[in-house]
Amino acid sequence: MTRKKKPLPILEHIEITDFAAEGKSLARVNDMVVFVPWAVPGDVVDLQVRRKKHSFMEAEVIRYHEYSKERAKPFCQHFGVCGGCKWQQLPYAAQLKMKQQQVYDQLTRIGKVELPEFRPILGSVKTQEYRNKLDFGCANKRWLTSSELKDESLEKDVPAIGFHITGAFDKILPIEKCWLMDDLHNEIRNEVRDYAIGHGLSFFDLRQQVGLLRDVIIRNSASGEWMVIFQFHLDIPENPDNQKDRWQSADGQQALALLQYIADKFPQITSLLYLDNQKCNDTIGDQDILVFKGQDHIFELMEDLRFKVGPKSFYQTNTEQAYHLYSVAREFAFAPIENGEPLNSPLVYDLYTGTGTIANFVARRARKVIGIEYVPEAIEDAKVNSQINGIENTLFFAGDMKDVLSDEFIAEHGRPDVIITDPPRAGMHPDVVKTILRAAPQRIVYVSCNPATQARDLQLLDEQYRVVEVQPVDMFPHTPHVENVVLLIKK
Repeated sequence: MTRKKKPLPILEHIEITDFAAEGKSLARVNDMVVFVPWAVPGDVVDLQVRRKKHSFMEAEVIRYHEYSKERAKPFCQHFGVCGGCKWQQLPYAAQLKMKQQQVYDQLTRIGKVELPEFRPILGSVKTQEYRNKLDFGCANKRWLTSSELKDESLEKDVPAIGFHITGAFDKILPIEKCWLMDDLHNEIRNEVRDYAIGHGLSFFDLRQQVGLLRDVIIRNSASGEWMVIFQFHLDIPENPDNQKDRWQSADGQQALALLQYIADKFPQITSLLYLDNQKCNDTIGDQDILVFKGQDHIFELMEDLRFKVGPKSFYQTNTEQAYHLYSVAREFAFAPIENGEPLNSPLVYDLYTGTGTIANFVARRARKVIGIEYVPEAIEDAKVNSQINGIENTLFFAGDMKDVLSDEFIAEHGRPDVIITDPPRAGMHPDVVKTILRAAPQRIVYVSCNPATQARDLQLLDEQYRVVEVQPVDMFPHTPHVENVVLLIKK
């Protein structure tokens, strides 16, 4: 006989006191921490506990008694359900203050290294329509809130195009208007939805792995170009190898008709691409992508440089703020330090170079820049970007960082004067850190999208290097995410 679980309590008249990780706030009740989404320090609320552990609880607000003076009015109709912009209820100046504090806390508590006074965080040039890329999933049944589930008049089995619900991989929240990108993307997405529903196109069922319309990626650039990528899932019995044959199927013809409609409706699209993805996930790095209209790329602009961006290319999603982020990295790489001389024509290694944006951005101040990146397609783009901009002092190599960046590699290509590293959220592999220490560059410029793992790596580098500059940069307004650039020099 199973024991009945005790009902979780309701906590009344609780004041939210601080911010926590992942955009949540926290309160303290009887010496126990309670994590609460969507609330703001200063709110007085009733909380329904949803999860209780020995040292903490997780709860949601069921009633507001008082609203914090810090509160701002959220501008998006999807706020509170969509997990994308969790800090809309907080004025932007307060967001920046919290992000600055977040970087400080993580570098001091995790890194435990000597730190200089931090530079004030660089706020984003735009706080709306700042992104250049959004990815929308398609589902045969839309996500329904608890109140919508109780509404008997509401039709439930309605397909949707929108964002995945946090923690529910197969659930899609339908998006009517997103404020993160130029409004044309809303027009394109909603037109795709209306056409697909009106013409009876099937939407993807992730659990059953059936349905035609699977995913839509929309990108734009400072050059005014637009790229749209459609992921389809064709119902083909034997899944023929011949690409032309598969698009002659009934599903293929429906997909091509949709592409033609969107091409005619939106002449602004300069790169209209499509693919048939038969995998269980939506990643496209290993997929063959076809051109329906225009080119297989768009161009991004930064300073006097042009960067080719393909469907598989990584490019910072906040274009204008990326310029300021990379400007900080360039300054740290070459500027005088502590009344010293600037570095003239150094050999620079750019680790995790992606499509070579940083490498090409700093190349004119360097003797040579060597970029290393795991994704072969990105390295090919990096080479093209050097060619496009007439940059001849770059070399790019594809492969796993811990395998490529070896003592033998450094012996062959030269000991770097400067290492710029911009790793993924997980930070650098310990073997990479050890190789950097053996390479012993004069400077390390560490660009991070996760100050927590950056702090861990700073601790590993602390035996030979000290931190002399810290510059937080906000790339994602209305979210708790923050970038940080650190300059280290040899002790």
